Amino acid sequence: MTDESVTTTSSDVASEKAEASQAPKPLIPSPKAFAGRTQKSSTVNTYNAADLEKASSFGRVAEDGTVYVKDGDDEREVGQLPKESAQGALHFFARRYLDLKAKIDRFGQRLDAGSIRSCEIDNTLSQLEKDTESPDVVGDIPALRDQLESLKARSAAIKEKLAQERKAAVAQAAEEREHIVAEAEELVKGLNDSVNWKQTGDKLQELFSRWQEHQKNSIHIERSQADALWKRFSAARSSFNSARRSWMQQRDTVRAAAKEQKEKIIARAEELKNSTDWAGTSRQFNNLMDQWKAAGRVGRRSEDDALWKRFREAADTFFDARQADRNKTNEDEAENLKKKEELLVKAQALVPVNTAEQAKQARQALARIQDDWDSIGHVPRTDVHRIESALDDVEKQIKAAEDAQWAQSDPETDARKSDFEVQLNAQLAELDRKIAAEADPAKKKDLESEKAAKEAWLKAIS
Repeated sequence: MTDESVTTTSSDVASEKAEASQAPKPLIPSPKAFAGRTQKSSTVNTYNAADLEKASSFGRVAEDGTVYVKDGDDEREVGQLPKESAQGALHFFARRYLDLKAKIDRFGQRLDAGSIRSCEIDNTLSQLEKDTESPDVVGDIPALRDQLESLKARSAAIKEKLAQERKAAVAQAAEEREHIVAEAEELVKGLNDSVNWKQTGDKLQELFSRWQEHQKNSIHIERSQADALWKRFSAARSSFNSARRSWMQQRDTVRAAAKEQKEKIIARAEELKNSTDWAGTSRQFNNLMDQWKAAGRVGRRSEDDALWKRFREAADTFFDARQADRNKTNEDEAENLKKKEELLVKAQALVPVNTAEQAKQARQALARIQDDWDSIGHVPRTDVHRIESALDDVEKQIKAAEDAQWAQSDPETDARKSDFEVQLNAQLAELDRKIAAEADPAKKKDLESEKAAKEAWLKAIS
């Protein structure tokens, strides 16, 4: 640094440095400052040469280079530029004034734009009050103070508006957070064994994400209110987690009991799978199936499926064997039916009989056929009535002939013979009527067999 210097206060230097990054760049070249160094500014000012001259009119320069400014009714020293021309010295301090005025103007513009916070208003006003208290500038300083006072009044109104807006925003944020809490409390209010725990847990997680997002992006609410709401929300989550843990423990207990029960059912099924007591074991397997359904689930579907597979394997072993036995029985019964059909043909060839000797021979032959018949075994259930009734018809006809022969040889029957014949004819007429009216083929066949027997009686006594 050279001998040439500018006498300024420390606040001047600090103010110039602070304004260097904010104040507009002058439209006219700045004069050389002290030490032969050209002062440079990175900002662009909004004033022009006329503004500079008007501001300069509020100052004067003494012969020794001391610069004075008229501050209301007083005049005070603002600095010294010994090697600068009077105009240059005035312009230097006038630019400081215009920079300060631009700073106040910008503050007013920010107030008009509504893009300023209450704390910024207070900080800026505090700084501007210091800057305008006794500034080392040349210009209409009282006008700056008046402008600042006007901005103070506007700032108070804007701060009040901002306070009301903030109050409303805080109330709305609290209401929104209260709604999140109420939703969480409503979710956990009706917890019971039938609740969908996963779905409810997902909803609570969604509410927690909304809480975090709201806390991050919305205006901050009062700490005490935020803490109280969080306490309620956290209590709702804790209540859900506690209830779910209790439900899971109970579920695990129930599932363990179900698994133990199903293991017992499987063990019993494996004991029964090789049984040939088809009817009794079938009933036991049906009972085991009812027990299986009542036992409930044991956990994951794969585990249930594995247990069911073991039970089904044992059940299938038994029922497949029973079906194979049934198939064999059906084949045997079909073969037995065929044999009995052949015997029936032989039996039906024995009737009608007309004499006692024929009846005797027919009875002997029928006895042999019945012995063979009994030794054959079962036939299909659907054919039992038909085939047995047909054989019974043959026996009834032979019996009728035998009874008729006995009646003819009994002396006491002669007196009743005529009445008996009348009764038989009446019964035959009634049978004809019933046969004509009967629609059931099996019953109709029985009636026809009865008619054939009575006809044989009638023939025998005629």
